[in-house]
Amino acid sequence: MDRKITVIGSINMDLVTQTNIIPKIGETVMGEAFHTIPGGKGANQAVAAARLSADVNMIGLVGGDAFGEEYIEHLRSFSINTDNVEPVTHAKTGIASIILAEGDNSIIVVTGANNLLTPEIINLNEKTIAESSLVLLQLEIPLESVIRAAELAKKHGVKVILNPAPFQPLPEELLQLVDYITPNEYEAELLLASTAQPDILKNKLIITRGAQGVTFHENGQMQHVSSYKVEVKDTTGAGDTFNGAFAVAILEGKTVREACEIAAAAGALSVTKLGAQTGMPTRAELEAFLAERKGEQHEETRDIE
Repeated sequence: MDRKITVIGSINMDLVTQTNIIPKIGETVMGEAFHTIPGGKGANQAVAAARLSADVNMIGLVGGDAFGEEYIEHLRSFSINTDNVEPVTHAKTGIASIILAEGDNSIIVVTGANNLLTPEIINLNEKTIAESSLVLLQLEIPLESVIRAAELAKKHGVKVILNPAPFQPLPEELLQLVDYITPNEYEAELLLASTAQPDILKNKLIITRGAQGVTFHENGQMQHVSSYKVEVKDTTGAGDTFNGAFAVAILEGKTVREACEIAAAAGALSVTKLGAQTGMPTRAELEAFLAERKGEQHEETRDIE
C-alpha cells in the first residue's frame, strides 16, 4: 500500500477586496485591490501536506466554471492527485467573499459545490479511501458525508484525523470512528460541552492553542507542547497548516508528541508570511527551522482533572 494521505473536504476560491472603509447599505466606495486566492479548509490542508512532500490525494467538488478549472490546476501544481476532484455542472465552485477594511474583515461564504459532496459520492471513492494510509477530514462538507468517509476508512483499517471546524455538535458514532480530533481552544470547549461521553475523546484529543502551544491527552495525562516565538504577519491558515503537518508526521510513524512538535513548528512558520497556502512551509524550510530552534520548546505533563 502506498503511504498516501487522502484529504476529503472543501474547495473554495477566496475573493478578497481591500478598501479603506466598509460601505454602508446602499453606499458605493472605491476599493484598493482585489485578489482571487485559493482557499477552503480541505484544499488548504491538502496543500499543507503536499508542501511537506507527502503523497496527497484530494476528494472534493468544484463547479464547472473558471474557478473550478483554475483550482484543479492549482492543486496539480503541488503534485496533488486531483483524479477525485469532480467538476459539477449544476453548481458553482464554493467561494468566500472577503472585505478587508479598517484593520478587520467581513466574510460571506457560499458553499456551492462543496454542499453536493454527498455520502453517495463518498461511496464512489471507496477504493481511493481503502488504498490510503490516512484520511484527513474537516466540517465544510455535509456532516453525513464526513461520517461516511470515516466509516469507510475504519472498514479498511485507515487512520482518520478530524479537524472539527467550523464547529458543530458531533454524534458519538463519528467520535468513535476517528483516531485523532484536532480542535482549537474554542472548538474544544464546545466539543467537550456537547459530548455526552467525553471519555470517548481520551487519547484522541489534540488542542491547538495559538501562542500557548498544543495540549494532547495521552495515557490518562494532559501533555503540553509549547509554541515557537515568531514574528506574526498573518495567522490565516495556521490551523490548516498544523493539521496537514500533523497528518504527515503521524503517517511517517512519529509519536503524538513528536507530531505535535513538528506541526506546531509548521504552524509557527506559516504565520510569518502573508496568505494561507502561500505561507505554508516546504519540507526544507520546516527542517531548517526545527534544526535552528532545537530545544526552544519545553514539556509539561499533568494528570487530567
